Amino acid sequence: MSDAVALTAGEPAGVGLELAFAAWRQLRRDLPFYLIADRGHVNAATGPGPVEEIEHPAEAIRAMESALPLLHVPFPDSVKPGAPSLRNASAVIECIRLAVRHAQRGEASAVCTNPVSKGILRRGAGFAFPGQTEFLAHLVGAERSAMMLASPLLRVVPATTHMAVAEVPGALSRAHLKWTIETTKHALERGFGVREPRLAVAGLNPHAGEGGLFGSEEEEIIRPVISELRGRGISVAGPQSADTMFHAEARERYDAAICMFHDQALIPFKTISFHDGVNVTLGLPVVRTSPDHGPALDIAGSGHARPDSLVAAIRLAARLSARWRTAG
Repeated sequence: MSDAVALTAGEPAGVGLELAFAAWRQLRRDLPFYLIADRGHVNAATGPGPVEEIEHPAEAIRAMESALPLLHVPFPDSVKPGAPSLRNASAVIECIRLAVRHAQRGEASAVCTNPVSKGILRRGAGFAFPGQTEFLAHLVGAERSAMMLASPLLRVVPATTHMAVAEVPGALSRAHLKWTIETTKHALERGFGVREPRLAVAGLNPHAGEGGLFGSEEEEIIRPVISELRGRGISVAGPQSADTMFHAEARERYDAAICMFHDQALIPFKTISFHDGVNVTLGLPVVRTSPDHGPALDIAGSGHARPDSLVAAIRLAARLSARWRTAG
């Protein structure tokens, strides 16, 4: 297997391409990756600079120290920072497909995806998925996937992701919540090196339902799953009131928090780890990470975007891949 991480272009009118170049400057001497993008877009995003076009991922290791390795995928339209083109939507998707294919074949060690504009993909290419997480699961044939947000201070996993809040209660089930908790435990053990992971599970409703006063999901779905998993020796606590789970003292009591919906997990996470958070997809046969921010069209091309999250995502992708290989 190659040691190079495949990095996708993401939305070319966003900050992804300029951040890729900034990440190369930080990682060039110790962690190889290559960018899958259009050569013209990269030149427009970075200006004249050291870019070396490669034909195969294996070439990235040699090229990395002196130039940003680029695997060219042609995009039909030019790029203007902050102004996405519907004509480029299919090529953005093709970059994701190619990165996953490389990881499946062992030509890349892992996949790191730059942020996309889901609305542009939907309107320009009929993209039928809520986000990249679900699309990657489709590409590898995984029936389920989960999204972990990880940083040195906190790890959270929402049991449901990109859906309206009103749809969340109907989307929760004992089977899916059980899978999410078990998958999180497995990821902590295999990828993060956590022995005997401690998991905390949030309730759905205020005060974790307060014994059924504010809702029935805790008693009908969440608590029975926790009881079953505890009976199997898994260290899992809850359902807990989400408003008391994320202060510093509470975070010391668990290795990851399982939340019931997107914002319940991401609001505390981004408050605590806004610049260095990483999105990790669980449940796939390949390692995939992503920076924990969007394409930031409003600041694209301004030079104000920070590469912290992308650098952390590439580093974590390489680290998880190495641990996966060691664990077999």
